[in-house]
Amino acid sequence: MSGAGGTRKLRAGRRTVEVHRPDKVLFPGGGDVKEYTKGDLVDYHRAVAPFMLPHLRGRPLMLERHPDGIDGPTFMQKNTPDHYPDWITRAELAKEGGTVCHAVCDDTATLLYLADQASITLHRWLSRAARPDHPDRMVFDLDPSGDDFEAVREAARLLGELLDALKLPSALMTTGSRGLHVIVPLDGRHDFDEVRAFARDVADTLADAHPDRLTTAARKKHRGGRLYLDIQRNAYAQTAVAPYTVRPRQGAPVATPVTWDQLDDPGLTARRFTIADAVEQARTDPWSGLLDRGRALGPARRRLDALRG
Repeated sequence: MSGAGGTRKLRAGRRTVEVHRPDKVLFPGGGDVKEYTKGDLVDYHRAVAPFMLPHLRGRPLMLERHPDGIDGPTFMQKNTPDHYPDWITRAELAKEGGTVCHAVCDDTATLLYLADQASITLHRWLSRAARPDHPDRMVFDLDPSGDDFEAVREAARLLGELLDALKLPSALMTTGSRGLHVIVPLDGRHDFDEVRAFARDVADTLADAHPDRLTTAARKKHRGGRLYLDIQRNAYAQTAVAPYTVRPRQGAPVATPVTWDQLDDPGLTARRFTIADAVEQARTDPWSGLLDRGRALGPARRRLDALRG
């Protein structure tokens, strides 16, 4: 449904969301790269909502906002402004010296409202607001030193094989930037310190086995062109890009779940999917119930310790 005066009105469940200046260009085009407007961003979120919301519900968010488009200033927003509608769920959580009131995206109306605010990328916690100290996701970020996706592909295979040996299910996602995320579903019984320590030991095991290709060195000057196995997101109040969120790059690439079989597709890159085709990929259900199989880390820890000798 549309309206005059430079706004569109969209119905989402019981809510009506106004989209202001839908024709505003957020992603400039050029050459073979298509231009995308705020209206395009909102339409994408409306279409992807059934697939994206299960990854957002109950989770505190950090919003990456680009009110003047991706070439303008960027705002990383944690606190929820007072003027946001009262029907948007909020979660007030502890931080050093106080609290932060995070937005939580529980429904399509909220997703559309955040898109209208030019929240291009949604960064989510790995825990839920109800149990903020206990993550139900563990994330490995495969971060190449350059735009070498073949190095990312190989690192993902090695990490997937190690997680298989530890009998941990894992899911694969393009980041829409340069690398891949490997996500392990957890049952929520462990706190962040335990999860982070386990993730660090997994990454160290892999880097020790392939020291010429992989590193866990946080400082770029110590990486020497090797791919960085980043486990830093596995901590309280840290975030990771949400599945199906858009990244602030030309062409509007999307962080998109893929199957492990798709890793062998020579056409796969970190930016393979955009708002033009990510919904089509979502409909294939690439993770197919995988994230419902949350595991405890005790058995995997014993297997890892045995491997490490």
